[in-house]
Amino acid sequence: MPDITLVSFGFLHGAPPVADLTFDLRPYRDPHVSPELRELTAHDQIVVDTVLATPGIAEVIESVTRAAAFELITGDTDITIAIGCSGGRHRAPVVADQVYRDLLEQDWPVDVVHRDLALPVVHR
Repeated sequence: MPDITLVSFGFLHGAPPVADLTFDLRPYRDPHVSPELRELTAHDQIVVDTVLATPGIAEVIESVTRAAAFELITGDTDITIAIGCSGGRHRAPVVADQVYRDLLEQDWPVDVVHRDLALPVVHR
Protein backbone atom coordinates (compact mmCIF):
# COMPACT_ATOMS: atom_id res chain seq x y z
CA MET A 1 0.00 0.00 0.00
CA PRO A 2 1.35 3.44 -0.88
CA ASP A 3 2.15 6.08 1.75
CA ILE A 4 0.62 9.52 1.79
CA THR A 5 2.36 12.75 2.80
CA LEU A 6 0.38 15.88 3.60
CA VAL A 7 2.36 19.11 3.23
CA SER A 8 0.96 22.40 4.53
CA PHE A 9 2.53 25.55 3.12
CA GLY A 10 2.09 29.26 2.53
CA PHE A 11 1.92 30.68 -1.00
CA LEU A 12 3.59 33.87 0.26
CA HIS A 13 6.71 31.87 1.19
CA GLY A 14 7.47 30.62 -2.31
CA ALA A 15 6.29 28.13 -4.86
CA PRO A 16 3.97 25.33 -3.77
CA PRO A 17 5.72 22.05 -3.05
CA VAL A 18 5.74 19.41 -5.74
CA ALA A 19 2.61 17.37 -5.13
CA ASP A 20 0.14 15.02 -6.79
CA LEU A 21 -2.77 17.14 -5.56
CA THR A 22 -2.79 20.73 -4.30
CA PHE A 23 -5.61 22.37 -2.35
CA ASP A 24 -5.75 26.18 -2.10
CA LEU A 25 -7.41 27.51 1.07
CA ARG A 26 -6.89 31.20 0.30
CA PRO A 27 -10.57 31.77 -0.57
CA TYR A 28 -11.53 30.92 3.04
CA ARG A 29 -11.46 33.49 5.83
CA ASP A 30 -7.90 34.05 7.05
CA PRO A 31 -7.37 34.19 10.84
CA HIS A 32 -4.48 36.56 10.03
CA VAL A 33 -7.04 39.38 9.66
CA SER A 34 -7.74 39.19 13.42
CA PRO A 35 -4.92 41.00 15.27
CA GLU A 36 -5.27 38.67 18.27
CA LEU A 37 -4.67 35.60 16.06
CA ARG A 38 -2.08 36.99 13.64
CA GLU A 39 1.05 35.96 15.56
CA LEU A 40 -0.42 32.61 16.67
CA THR A 41 -0.20 29.35 14.73
CA ALA A 42 -2.02 26.08 14.24
CA HIS A 43 -0.41 24.96 17.50
CA ASP A 44 -2.74 27.34 19.37
CA GLN A 45 -6.19 25.96 20.15
CA ILE A 46 -7.95 29.26 19.42
CA VAL A 47 -6.54 29.16 15.87
CA VAL A 48 -7.65 25.55 15.45
CA ASP A 49 -11.15 26.38 16.71
CA THR A 50 -11.38 29.46 14.49
CA VAL A 51 -10.28 27.62 11.34
CA LEU A 52 -12.54 24.63 11.99
CA ALA A 53 -15.51 26.98 12.52
CA THR A 54 -14.91 28.70 9.16
CA PRO A 55 -17.79 28.08 6.73
CA GLY A 56 -16.75 25.51 4.12
CA ILE A 57 -13.67 24.18 5.92
CA ALA A 58 -15.40 20.99 7.11
CA GLU A 59 -16.25 20.21 3.48
CA VAL A 60 -12.65 20.87 2.43
CA ILE A 61 -11.37 18.49 5.10
CA GLU A 62 -13.81 15.83 3.94
CA SER A 63 -12.80 16.36 0.29
CA VAL A 64 -9.07 16.12 1.01
CA THR A 65 -9.61 13.02 3.17
CA ARG A 66 -11.68 11.35 0.45
CA ALA A 67 -9.15 12.24 -2.25
CA ALA A 68 -6.34 10.79 -0.15
CA ALA A 69 -8.29 7.60 0.56
CA PHE A 70 -9.13 7.23 -3.13
CA GLU A 71 -5.48 7.58 -4.10
CA LEU A 72 -4.44 5.06 -1.46
CA ILE A 73 -7.05 2.54 -2.58
CA THR A 74 -6.48 2.88 -6.31
CA GLY A 75 -2.81 3.84 -6.55
CA ASP A 76 0.37 1.88 -6.26
CA THR A 77 2.80 4.75 -5.67
CA ASP A 78 3.28 7.14 -2.77
CA ILE A 79 1.28 10.34 -2.96
CA THR A 80 1.87 13.87 -1.77
CA ILE A 81 -1.00 16.25 -1.09
CA ALA A 82 -0.16 19.93 -0.64
CA ILE A 83 -2.52 22.18 1.31
CA GLY A 84 -1.80 25.87 1.01
CA CYS A 85 -2.96 29.16 2.44
CA SER A 86 -1.40 32.61 2.39
CA GLY A 87 1.24 32.32 5.12
CA GLY A 88 1.15 28.63 6.03
CA ARG A 89 0.58 29.28 9.74
CA HIS A 90 -3.20 29.01 10.19
CA ARG A 91 -5.61 27.44 7.68
CA ALA A 92 -3.32 25.01 5.86
CA PRO A 93 -1.70 23.38 8.90
CA VAL A 94 -5.02 23.10 10.75
CA VAL A 95 -6.63 21.39 7.76
CA ALA A 96 -3.57 19.17 7.18
CA ASP A 97 -3.56 18.11 10.84
CA GLN A 98 -7.26 17.28 10.74
CA VAL A 99 -6.92 15.25 7.55
CA TYR A 100 -3.92 13.50 9.11
CA ARG A 101 -6.01 12.53 12.17
CA ASP A 102 -8.91 11.38 9.97
CA LEU A 103 -6.63 9.16 7.89
CA LEU A 104 -4.91 7.74 10.98
CA GLU A 105 -8.31 6.76 12.37
CA GLN A 106 -8.78 4.70 9.20
CA ASP A 107 -5.33 3.11 9.67
CA TRP A 108 -3.94 4.66 6.48
CA PRO A 109 -0.15 5.17 6.21
CA VAL A 110 0.15 8.95 6.48
CA ASP A 111 2.64 11.62 7.51
CA VAL A 112 2.28 15.40 7.80
CA VAL A 113 4.87 18.11 7.16
CA HIS A 114 4.34 21.80 7.90
CA ARG A 115 6.74 23.57 5.55
CA ASP A 116 6.12 27.17 6.65
CA LEU A 117 4.49 26.94 10.08
CA ALA A 118 7.58 28.17 11.94
CA LEU A 119 8.35 31.03 9.56
CA PRO A 120 7.65 34.61 10.60
CA VAL A 121 4.29 36.22 9.92
CA VAL A 122 4.10 37.86 6.52
CA HIS A 123 2.91 41.41 7.11
CA ARG A 124 0.77 42.65 4.27
